[in-house]
Amino acid sequence: MDAHFLGITELVETPSVAVVVDVMRAFTVAAWAFGRGAEKIVLAESLDEALALKARHPDWVALKDGPPAAGFDTVNSPGMLRSMDLNGRTVVQKTTAGTVGALAVKDASLVLCASFVVAESTARLLRTRKSDSVTFVVTGEGGQADEDLACAQYIARRATEAGTDAADFLRRAAASRAAAELTEGVRKGVHPDDVALCLELDRFPFAMVAAPEDSLMVLRPHTVPSPGDGTSI
Repeated sequence: MDAHFLGITELVETPSVAVVVDVMRAFTVAAWAFGRGAEKIVLAESLDEALALKARHPDWVALKDGPPAAGFDTVNSPGMLRSMDLNGRTVVQKTTAGTVGALAVKDASLVLCASFVVAESTARLLRTRKSDSVTFVVTGEGGQADEDLACAQYIARRATEAGTDAADFLRRAAASRAAAELTEGVRKGVHPDDVALCLELDRFPFAMVAAPEDSLMVLRPHTVPSPGDGTSI
């Protein structure tokens, strides 16, 4: 598998297969939303679009980066989201980097959204698809966020070498600027457990696939069977 690692602004053409990585915190939060029972996540292009969708669908759950704001139900924090009952609900998510990255590759034939909590299932899906070329979109810090790059490199390695150990990649993420900013309270809308939750390897047994649905980019969980499992994909 030929892996490319690019920041959002470095995307000059639509990739065939894209893995959009946002560890701290968009796609850790998305995985937790599915873990709490959410049916789907709509990736909004702007705060205004997120609020407009919420206004049209009052039962939807809207979340954003930063501190709480009028019109939004919660913020982009796995620590806060883990106590919510989202069974059967639709979530609208708008973040600074993760959702932007996913929308930037919306025309790819396969778009996966990933973080450490769904790393193995993401790598397994790439192995199943046998993709010759995969573009990993490193969303944070203009493509330089080490927690996102470490996760992307780990998934890329796991997709071809199933015995790859995660320890060094997780250490890099734990030492990243994003982890420090979350721990020190530089970023707003943060729960004390957020960094630890973002570093939980393979917490959830699914990958996350984004695809256009009725003019919206919608993220859904996708169970990938383990080798020898008779479950269909």
